[in-house]
Amino acid sequence: MSDTAIQLHPIGSIHTPFKDLSGMPIQPTSDASAPGTIELFPEFMPGLKDLDGFSHLILLYYLRAGPAKLEVTPFLDTRARGIFATRAPTRPNPIGLSVVKLNRIEGNILFIDNLDILDGTPLLDIKPYIPEFDFQPEVRTGWYEQAKGKVKRTKSDSRFL
Repeated sequence: MSDTAIQLHPIGSIHTPFKDLSGMPIQPTSDASAPGTIELFPEFMPGLKDLDGFSHLILLYYLRAGPAKLEVTPFLDTRARGIFATRAPTRPNPIGLSVVKLNRIEGNILFIDNLDILDGTPLLDIKPYIPEFDFQPEVRTGWYEQAKGKVKRTKSDSRFL
């Protein structure tokens, strides 16, 4: 392991109706995902220039979950898997990623749909979703193949607290 220290500082805070990890959606495509807002800290407002031209965003944020584990049983499976083969939150570097829909921007507030994030989560970065860059037409999805279609109705439980 390297001795290099990395420091990240939030650029804002994500506000959602989800106050507890248990019972919230496990992915933004879930039927239980919800609208919410991003409060960008005022010093980062110049970075919003031209963002309103995009319909979808990639959010990077600090996951608030239990201690890191290298093997976990994901929500959509019953077998233990390596953490890097899952989207589980108990990661060595707890960084989350969600693709969300941008509805509008008012000052330093972004109005968002399809959130699966705990209220008050620190936001680390925003990137525009660009299909030509981000969409991959031919992919393998490993163990998830057997769970296809279940994400829409699966909610979080206490396994990653």
